[in-house]
Amino acid sequence: MKERSIVFVIYEGFQPLDLVGPHEVFQHAGQLAGGYRRLVVAPRSGPVSAASGLPVHAGYGMDEVDPEGVDTLVVAGGGGADHARLDAGLTGWIRDVGASARRVTSVCSGVFLLAAAGLLDGRRVTTHWAREQQLTREYPGVEVDCEPIFIRDGHVWTSAGVTAGMDLALALVEDDLGRDVAHAVAREMVMFLRRPGGQSQFSVALWSKEPATDPIRAAVSAIHADPGARHGIADLARSARLSPRHLQRRFTAELGMPPASYVERVRVEAAQRALAEGGDPVEAIARHCGFGTAETLRRTFYRHLGIAPSDYRARFRSTTTAHAELQQEQEHS
Repeated sequence: MKERSIVFVIYEGFQPLDLVGPHEVFQHAGQLAGGYRRLVVAPRSGPVSAASGLPVHAGYGMDEVDPEGVDTLVVAGGGGADHARLDAGLTGWIRDVGASARRVTSVCSGVFLLAAAGLLDGRRVTTHWAREQQLTREYPGVEVDCEPIFIRDGHVWTSAGVTAGMDLALALVEDDLGRDVAHAVAREMVMFLRRPGGQSQFSVALWSKEPATDPIRAAVSAIHADPGARHGIADLARSARLSPRHLQRRFTAELGMPPASYVERVRVEAAQRALAEGGDPVEAIARHCGFGTAETLRRTFYRHLGIAPSDYRARFRSTTTAHAELQQEQEHS
């Protein structure tokens, strides 16, 4: 493969893992198959302080790198992104790169620099879930979806926070060099659970409130222990040792949603995992995850994810199958 320049953009206050994680993915891929030249670029060359205070050396200032020579741009995120996007010289350089680069990508809040450069209008993007409202409010021309860990929209790829940048980089390597090389990189880096882009940024336990009392904790534990079991109000009330009416009121107050909505979300996530990681028919997954029929699963998937279960499997199975095989190899080694 012809050598490709992967340019990582950092600035004062960037998140170091947004740089180091993807950088090392490309480093390992280059060792295995060649073809990558990695450059760390900042507004000026020299030491750059990460948000944690860690000093990182930028080998190049932006004026030293020809925008037309960049194959893939990776813009790191971090608390400093809000200030960095006000640097007209930096966003102008990013805009120039975006006009000719084969791929433009961001990790976490690095997406704000792409937006400030005018590269995201009309595109669907993601970022760290905590930044969703800010990005939506400040850039109304951008479609923000903070459900997936990364999104590809044409030549623009955006990812969620921190470790999701490694998942993004691995997908870029797979796009360039194929599944076998990406698989080998995952194995070398012990990325035991390489995740598909459509996987949720957060589990139910993260996007919902935490139960505040033992009875509601018991009900939530019962749901997670077996998403496909019966979880009607009467069933959950028995687990919580409350009356159905009392359970409904306390569950909604403590978790911010009624029990039925919580159960449905847990079941959707269970079905997502089953579709991406296994080979069972959709009908069997629907029964196992508590939907009853494939048609009910299909309607629920469309409502939550905007995609049919069969399409979800087709889109994301290629990036999870490698990990299933990797897991089997490691278990038998």
